[in-house]
Amino acid sequence: MQALFGIIFHSIGGFSSGSFYMPFKKVKDWAWESYWIVGGFFSWLIVPPIAAYLTVPNFADIISVAIPSVKAVTYSMGLVWGIGGLTYGLGVRYLGMSLGNSITLGFCSAFGALVPSIYYTFYPVAGKVSFTDMLSNTGGRLVLLGVLVCLIGIAISGKAGMLKEKDFSVGHEDKDKDFSLVKGLIIAVISGILSSFFNFGIEAGKPMADEAVRQGFNPLFQNNVTYVVLLWGGLTTNFVWCMYLNFKNKTFGDYTNGEAPIAKNTMFSAIAGTMWFLQFFFYGMGESKLGNGASSWILHMATIILTANFWGFYLKEWSGVSQRTFRTFLWGIGLILASIALVGIGNSL
Repeated sequence: MQALFGIIFHSIGGFSSGSFYMPFKKVKDWAWESYWIVGGFFSWLIVPPIAAYLTVPNFADIISVAIPSVKAVTYSMGLVWGIGGLTYGLGVRYLGMSLGNSITLGFCSAFGALVPSIYYTFYPVAGKVSFTDMLSNTGGRLVLLGVLVCLIGIAISGKAGMLKEKDFSVGHEDKDKDFSLVKGLIIAVISGILSSFFNFGIEAGKPMADEAVRQGFNPLFQNNVTYVVLLWGGLTTNFVWCMYLNFKNKTFGDYTNGEAPIAKNTMFSAIAGTMWFLQFFFYGMGESKLGNGASSWILHMATIILTANFWGFYLKEWSGVSQRTFRTFLWGIGLILASIALVGIGNSL
């Protein structure tokens, strides 16, 4: 039953993350950097402390007395993850919602799921699952099989992207003009690897989450304390880059441009930013049921991938491709879906 609740919570978070970019499409007459950082303020600065206050009212005291090295490493992981978040946007631009999310978050799934367990193999910590532990029991091996199936699904999705590029090279010049497989793949790999540092940040900030539980707060919301520090790192990276782009592109005027629908743009950016954060909120709830190992991470990422692909269908990103290309794409998504089931069953064992 705990595993079922974990899957449900991760699915809700994955849907929120896979859908967050849609409100940005309603923003008019603002440059990307302008609406991205406005949404970012809600994602990383405004909503996280509100969520923490509502669930762990003395979160600020827990953070203030935490060991400085714990806060420093957690913040640093957020900085690196922030770079992954920035490049994620470019990956989606060049590959589309469907393929961009599949490849970027697929790599993120593999690194985020396996690296912590490999780390604990060499530096054992009581209560943490090592890669050796996973290999030694049926449930762990099934989880690893799920990771492998997910990676195969990603590879097939990449093949679908190659076929899509071939389909669009002749006779469909008006389709998906930003599509670039080479650029997109390079950026997606970089983004996927760096984005996995969010999972490492959760591990680094675990002492703060444990303190919240020790003080009697609901374990469902323990990670809300860690998120405050971790997301400060993401905000720092994104703020510096967006301010640079505002300066370089002379787009500071977006925030005061009377000809743009400032109120609506701010509202849609706020909705997008809040949806972006909700993925972490529900990830924390799912993690409390499944643990922060390969199970939680790959379930979260796989549901994001699936949601993004449904939006890709809605946006007709695959219209005009051959039947072979579309079948290949469906096979990739089918395997990613199968990986969710494998990981969930493995965790329950």
